[in-house]
Amino acid sequence: MKVQDTMNLNKEQAQNIASVLAEALPYIQRFSGKTIVVKYGGNAMTDEKLKQGFARDIVLMKLVGMNPVVVHGGGPQIGHLLERVGKESEFIQGMRVTDTETMDIVEMVLGGLVNKEIVNLIHQAGGNAVGLTGKDGNLICAKKMEMTAFNEDLNAPEIIDLGHVGEVGKVNTKVLDMLIKDDFIPVIAPVGVGRDGHSYNINADLVAGKIAEALMAEKLMLLTNTPGLLDKQGTLLTGLNAESVAKLVEDGTIYGGMLPKIQCALDAVQSGVQSSHIVDGRVEHAVMLEVFTDEGVGTLITR
Repeated sequence: MKVQDTMNLNKEQAQNIASVLAEALPYIQRFSGKTIVVKYGGNAMTDEKLKQGFARDIVLMKLVGMNPVVVHGGGPQIGHLLERVGKESEFIQGMRVTDTETMDIVEMVLGGLVNKEIVNLIHQAGGNAVGLTGKDGNLICAKKMEMTAFNEDLNAPEIIDLGHVGEVGKVNTKVLDMLIKDDFIPVIAPVGVGRDGHSYNINADLVAGKIAEALMAEKLMLLTNTPGLLDKQGTLLTGLNAESVAKLVEDGTIYGGMLPKIQCALDAVQSGVQSSHIVDGRVEHAVMLEVFTDEGVGTLITR
């Protein structure tokens, strides 16, 4: 390659960078000082390149004046450790049955291993993060999840006991407000404590949604292993609201595992969050692309 060709290539790269920064400017201005809750999970948590990219995105958001709050999952990590100790995982309607022994492992993995790894990644990227679970500062007051299923033998619904699987009863934002005010990035493991003193394993999407509602966040972002919500032809859908989501549920476009995720996003915007995003976490710098560019990389849901 000639020297002149190298110079032209570098100039082209510089122009691309300048163009991206210019496109990002209005978003930086618009969201400065605003809270953005990001649920971190899926491939983005297991691929090394994606992990580092996610941490850099979160640090950049903080540096330009936004207030990111990270809520993370850890299902695969929990499953691997349970397998190592010889304990079989059982799921009912997508929920992990969590007895006392399993709950101990859940707390160890989510509150220890996974949480501290994310905190460290953010520190490595130049940010300041604090890891906590919903038990710290009474952040998440949990309640036992009640699930029923129709029993054909009894010809009636019966209660299913999932053990230490919970729902968010109430969010105490004092500890988060303090951390945000002092320029820290909260990183939250989805474990709560009930009034009975028991620990509860809570779905990370649900925790992220309720925290976004409690903080009156500007955005809720849910990272997934899909491009977003697709129609029956496989085309990405975006710009949805409550009415359009209801129609998509009715005609069967939204089904299975996407249903609770979409419902979580919809509940958030109906409770005061300005917008929710189902984001493809398999795309490098997905968070940055969704926040700072016109196109984004997922499904947008607004009120």
